[in-house]
Amino acid sequence: MPNASDPTRTDDVSGQPRPLAAGGRPLTAGVAMLATAVAVVSVLVGGLLAAVALTGHVFGAWRSPESLTPGLIGAAMLGTAPGLFAVSRARAWHEVRSLVHPLAVVLVGLFTVSLLNAGQLYIARGGSIVPVLFSLGWLFVLGALCVCALIALVLQYLTPGRPLGPRGAPLPGWSKPALAVLGSAWLGIGTGLLVRPGFWADFVPWSVDRPDAQALGVWALALGVGVLGALAEDDLGRTGPALIALPGTAVAVTVVLACRAAAVDWSSGPALCLVSMVAGLLLAGLGGRVLLARSSAV
Repeated sequence: MPNASDPTRTDDVSGQPRPLAAGGRPLTAGVAMLATAVAVVSVLVGGLLAAVALTGHVFGAWRSPESLTPGLIGAAMLGTAPGLFAVSRARAWHEVRSLVHPLAVVLVGLFTVSLLNAGQLYIARGGSIVPVLFSLGWLFVLGALCVCALIALVLQYLTPGRPLGPRGAPLPGWSKPALAVLGSAWLGIGTGLLVRPGFWADFVPWSVDRPDAQALGVWALALGVGVLGALAEDDLGRTGPALIALPGTAVAVTVVLACRAAAVDWSSGPALCLVSMVAGLLLAGLGGRVLLARSSAV
């Protein structure tokens, strides 16, 4: 049976041998359980939000002006779930932190946005029983997962570790500027939507209100943190789960955008930027997996 100290491993998320840097902190059970729990919730809730949005109906924890926003939130949840499931198969913290850090951003960010816009939730505004109960569950589950995430990360960083060895599969030099631009674009847009939703919402090429803009900002910020985190790792062997989550998210988002294309102002500059940035996620994920497979075969 392979162990965490092997110079190559065959139990990674791609099922192929790959170089792995020695040392680092072992992955704690808390982080693995957190990722699996969030993955299950993401499949159930994200699948529901995306499926309802595809029918053209609006459903979520708050009343959105357009079904596209809750659909995209659901698509992002659904797309990242396979990567989160892969976290439990890792053995070392440095293999998964490029995905777990964005996960923490999403959990804390969405919970904070929900609290800041509590007056817009169905549980506060009232309505039919289904959205009211959904908003109550949304708030409760997010709060519980936030607490678990903070505890799991604190315990993870308190776990003793050894210095990391040399990188086994460094990123090609030509890919770094593109990743820096892609990550900075998602990070900047996400920050703008969170901090000044009233201003930046005008740059979203469909109708959004304040909670919509801030929720989209949380996901954009998390994607930026993930891409820049992978760039900082500078090792494809340390980004296995993230390389699954990136193309999964891009594909799921593309499906929702295509099915609800009538709601998007495709002639606008922001729409073109969105297409480019989603395509960048897909290319970064698929390209990274191809490069990782090639480095493992050497």
